[in-house]
Amino acid sequence: MTVAAKTTERQRAKPTAAASSPQPTDLLAWYDRHRRKLPWRAPPGQRADPYRVWLSEIMLQQTTVKAVGPYYARFLARWPEIRALAAAPLDEVLRTWAGLGYYARARNLHACARAVVERHGGKFPASETDLRELPGIGAYTAAAIAAIAFDASTTPVDGNIERVIARLYALDPPLPVAKTEVSRLAQALTPPRRAGDFAQAMMDLGATICTPKRPACALCPWNESCAAYARGDAETFPRRVPKREGQLRRGAAFVARRADGFILVRTRPAKGLLGGMTEVPTTEWAKDFDESVARKGAPRFAAKKSPKWRRIAGLVRHVFTHFALELTVYAANVPARTTAPEDTRWVAISELAGEALPSLMRKVLAHALHSDRKHKVQPGKDRS
Repeated sequence: MTVAAKTTERQRAKPTAAASSPQPTDLLAWYDRHRRKLPWRAPPGQRADPYRVWLSEIMLQQTTVKAVGPYYARFLARWPEIRALAAAPLDEVLRTWAGLGYYARARNLHACARAVVERHGGKFPASETDLRELPGIGAYTAAAIAAIAFDASTTPVDGNIERVIARLYALDPPLPVAKTEVSRLAQALTPPRRAGDFAQAMMDLGATICTPKRPACALCPWNESCAAYARGDAETFPRRVPKREGQLRRGAAFVARRADGFILVRTRPAKGLLGGMTEVPTTEWAKDFDESVARKGAPRFAAKKSPKWRRIAGLVRHVFTHFALELTVYAANVPARTTAPEDTRWVAISELAGEALPSLMRKVLAHALHSDRKHKVQPGKDRS
């Protein structure tokens, strides 16, 4: 039987329209039986800690639960309450965040902690309006904290909830055009009681049942009320406007290794992409990058004899939200006790793990250091 024939058969076996309106009580009953156990989620019957809700929501932005788990545990062990986080140096916060990506979140996390301490005496405000005035807290995060931590009758709408609503009502307008309608419908479903549980139930439904591919519609507590399920094309929702791919940017990175086991690094400007993070020196990342003049961007040392930079075979590739990047990597070995150029510093290779290195720079260093090991380069010696 062809795929088209199978689809037609499924559609014939189902009603052509949802048989009933979705009831919040049905979803809450399902949630009480199947709720996920997450480290930041309060046990049944207990009030959620606003600090833990906020911390998890910031970390979960554009990041999976699996990736967030270890970072959440480290942050909570290091800074168990908001005053401790507010008192921490930003560099320490960035180092602890390193590897989780979207580093503006870490800077906003620190700024928000300080704002809560300074403006609200260390306690999160309960209203969405007041929450949105804090650094790094937008409409979704404010609604999530208000609902989950304070049981306010509001509904945060994340990607999971967008998908559930789009399928439930078979919304034809694509996202992000349909966002306003999705929010309206989600809010209309929110019950006056247990709003926090309802929000988390919607998230769990999207994460475990109403998944992007192959949704388990037969197990869904709302399948009799779902218009997309009735049509037999749930996987086609939500509709989306095709994304415009960012133009490729290119550049060069320079890994200087000192004979006594140190790597040259610098700190990026506080504002902008990867703000405040640690990096090896690089050229600008440009669409029209000219590799023939790449070495002119190498760091300048005060020594009379300039190091010989060798190009390492291959490229380091990384994808940011709005563009892809390719870096050519150059490496050089310099004598022990070589003075670092202005605005740079030496870090022991053994201590690199403690630096606020974004994933991109970890790739660059791994690429360079692996090349050294592969070709058995001895510290202080140059093979070019």
